[in-house]
Amino acid sequence: MTDITSRGVSEENLIALQIDEEVEEVANWRRNWRSFKRNRPAVIGLVVLFLILAAAIFGPMISPYDTLTQDLGNRLKPPSLAHPMGTDELGRDSMTRILAGGRVSLGVAALATTVAITVGTTIGSIAGFYGRWIDNVLMRFTDLALSLPDLFLLILAASLLGPSFTTMVIIIGLVRWMNVARLVRGSFLTLREREFVLSARASGTRSRGIIFKHLLPNSLSPLIVAGTLGVASAIIAESTLSFLGLGLQPPASSWGTMLRNAQQVIFSAPWAAVFPGVMIFLTVVSVNFIGDGLRDVFDPSGTTLSKSRFHRRLERLQEKYQKPQVVGQGNQVKAVVPERPSD
Repeated sequence: MTDITSRGVSEENLIALQIDEEVEEVANWRRNWRSFKRNRPAVIGLVVLFLILAAAIFGPMISPYDTLTQDLGNRLKPPSLAHPMGTDELGRDSMTRILAGGRVSLGVAALATTVAITVGTTIGSIAGFYGRWIDNVLMRFTDLALSLPDLFLLILAASLLGPSFTTMVIIIGLVRWMNVARLVRGSFLTLREREFVLSARASGTRSRGIIFKHLLPNSLSPLIVAGTLGVASAIIAESTLSFLGLGLQPPASSWGTMLRNAQQVIFSAPWAAVFPGVMIFLTVVSVNFIGDGLRDVFDPSGTTLSKSRFHRRLERLQEKYQKPQVVGQGNQVKAVVPERPSD
């Protein structure tokens, strides 16, 4: 506010502009939502993912059975009204365990993606902002991490640290940060030479302020898309670890663990493998469709990078509140409009 008022703009006009900005932000969200709705696979994916999340969260209310109660007399029963998805090798209700496993698998995926975005954003921001030898060191380290096979790192780390919920979150997150770091670095390299960043440097803004107030806000769009797509890969990684016996251990339930247990009865009770496999498939496809839709909306290619908040305000203030100067030349009257600052 101080920077703009120092340009001769009254505080009343600034308050009016802030109201206009809030209205415009609402309009932008509506426009983005309309653009997202035009992508029908993305909308279908959003609906399916919402239903899966709701079923997983409210699983104890949906199914009357307990996830750990065994009933050997009803082992490997096919789907029926009493057990819509059948029972497993210990007579436990499969739908109850699938809903409980959804809470585990989706929780691991969400937290692991958060870890990956945090680490990747930190490294990418430092590399892209400071450049020079810091950029070279961090990017060579990123290239080294990218050259290692993901599955090998997952298996090695899980074997050394032991299987647990926290271990899977940390392992998957630390294996998936590299692409995020490269994405943020590329965005920062483009943005740091823009005029609003140079103006912030000239005004004495510290590096931390430039990063958090100017660069990161303009890099959120590709981060949102990368985070959404990262959830899908994290679900597959968790299922892979659990299927190999390196995830949560019995009696805990996850979709990968259920697939691992079902391979022994795949021919006699195929429903034990079909339903958790279908849940993994639907969730991953839905998240990928949503990511594609968000990519179309936000355009992470960098062609629609937003202007700085300061320059947007100053530009609009000059358009709305500065009257053109009238210069008389004989019988002719000429209106001179102040030039708008370029970004």
